Amino acid sequence: MSRKRRMFDIDIPEDDAETGFPAGKVQPDGRRGPMAAAISETAESTRDRAVIEAQIRAENDALAQEHVRLKRAGLITDLIPLDMIDTTKLIRDRKPVADFDMAELVASIRDIGLSNPIRLEPSEGGRYELIQGWRRLSAYRQLLEETGDADAWGRIPAGIAARGDQLEALYRRMVDENLVRKDISFAEMAQLAVHYAMDPLTAENDAEKAVAILFRSAGYQKRSYIRNFIPLVERLGEVLMYPQEIPRALGLSLSQRLEEVPGLVTAIRTELKDWDTRSITDELAVLRRYAGQGGEALPEGPAPRTAQPAPPSTAKAKTTFQLARPQGSAKCTAANGRLEIRLPRDFSTIDRRKLEAAVAAMLDQIE
Repeated sequence: MSRKRRMFDIDIPEDDAETGFPAGKVQPDGRRGPMAAAISETAESTRDRAVIEAQIRAENDALAQEHVRLKRAGLITDLIPLDMIDTTKLIRDRKPVADFDMAELVASIRDIGLSNPIRLEPSEGGRYELIQGWRRLSAYRQLLEETGDADAWGRIPAGIAARGDQLEALYRRMVDENLVRKDISFAEMAQLAVHYAMDPLTAENDAEKAVAILFRSAGYQKRSYIRNFIPLVERLGEVLMYPQEIPRALGLSLSQRLEEVPGLVTAIRTELKDWDTRSITDELAVLRRYAGQGGEALPEGPAPRTAQPAPPSTAKAKTTFQLARPQGSAKCTAANGRLEIRLPRDFSTIDRRKLEAAVAAMLDQIE
């Protein structure tokens, strides 16, 4: 039995003959049909969203560029744990000498905090390398050691600079920061030049030429004084406890005497060696006597030791050279009574017996 299909008549509206508007479009009175209105609203919403997304992307790009610029300038500051900071990239004079301003710096940081963050550079393994602020970092470490309060002194405010600055620029920033200190001595500035020349990662091996690189902002006369102090710190730096206290006139006179009088370096080193209880006055009195500036007795110190003058040496200048090694470039400096090797490697990790055997073999080869 078949079912009958019902047929319905559908009346399709015809175009308005007078207005010419097709069915379903905007009617003569300005109204839209439901479908047309929905399509139009969707299109407008899509356009608006695209404009907003483009604005957001532009703002994000601008913020990212600004972040990179600020990071490059070291203006992105964070609290960095002290044990994550290394101080090996720039050679500094870390010989333990009296720093009478350190106590004031420690007291100031303890009372009012650190007003000027240190400057770091990201290193390997999530660590950081110090590029500015060694005294501030030392003050924080001293406060942590004295108080044991890791919450207060275990982290230090630091500006994080992006990698890529040339080593020469980093040294110059360190030097210029030190020049701001009015009490920095010519001996300390000469030591900075010596360390720059000794750094295996720098191209300049001559400390006197390094003065022109590091102290460009200083006047010609000041650079000349620094160069005159270089022989003093090179030959006596290891035995001096208070090199920063040497006045300019004494340093210039003593440097000249070291060049003119054979055996003078050995005599001074012999007299100061093992005299750990000497004061600033004691040390300056010894240096003045050998510089010919007076023969006053040493207060409360041991009697001057009689030193046998060393045989005259014709070698006035030191010898420097570099050797290519797997770890990098080894910078070698040979002078009267001293042979130094600078290499970006931690020699303290080598077994002592192996190190002794290697040094003995080297000395046997040059006998």
